[in-house]
Amino acid sequence: MVDDSPSGMPESLTRHTDYGHDGLLEDDVVGHPLAHFAQWIRDAEQADIFEPNAMVLGTIDPDGRPSSRTVLLKGLDVGENGGPGALEFVTNYRSHKGRALLANPLATALFPWYLLKRQVIFTGHVQPTEPTLSDDYFNRRPHGARLAAIASDQSEPVASRGILEARMAELEHEFPEGEPIPRPEKWGGFRFIPETVELWQGRSMRFHDRLLFTYHADGTWTRERLQP
Repeated sequence: MVDDSPSGMPESLTRHTDYGHDGLLEDDVVGHPLAHFAQWIRDAEQADIFEPNAMVLGTIDPDGRPSSRTVLLKGLDVGENGGPGALEFVTNYRSHKGRALLANPLATALFPWYLLKRQVIFTGHVQPTEPTLSDDYFNRRPHGARLAAIASDQSEPVASRGILEARMAELEHEFPEGEPIPRPEKWGGFRFIPETVELWQGRSMRFHDRLLFTYHADGTWTRERLQP
């Protein structure tokens, strides 16, 4: 919607929304920060947020340029046995993000839950998951999604949608519903190991709460409050 002001600015650029009074205090986060993150995901699920496990993944291309896109979190290690824990997601290793991560395994991940006025920001490094875990993630996918992972050379140009649909039709004939589908070598999981976790809670007057957790080599986390 565009407003009627002379500037013609979209209304959302000039509207001020109050974020409310729900806060985030130090005593609210007990134990591992990823355990609190897991609770926030459950809160997002209960709030019926679309794709509550969606995260904006930021990477560094081989030429040093940053890039970002949305992927889905598929596994979570909340560090119950010590250590930093981990986030897990899947992709085509030959895709734009796959090549970026294999060349430079540093990344950020942002979970934006606007309805709850919350976000979580991770920084850390990534590594490919074990092949057996990639197999498990692949086999959990619906039949059509497994075929799509084979049919698509993700991030590569294609002349038309029709070419992709023709590939899918061939695969549907080769692997009918119920038939086992081997995982292609180009597809698999990544394990994102956090070095920092920032929990952000929006508050009134843009006076937000930000708690930053940093993981150290001795296996401990430190916590500090950041100014909004």
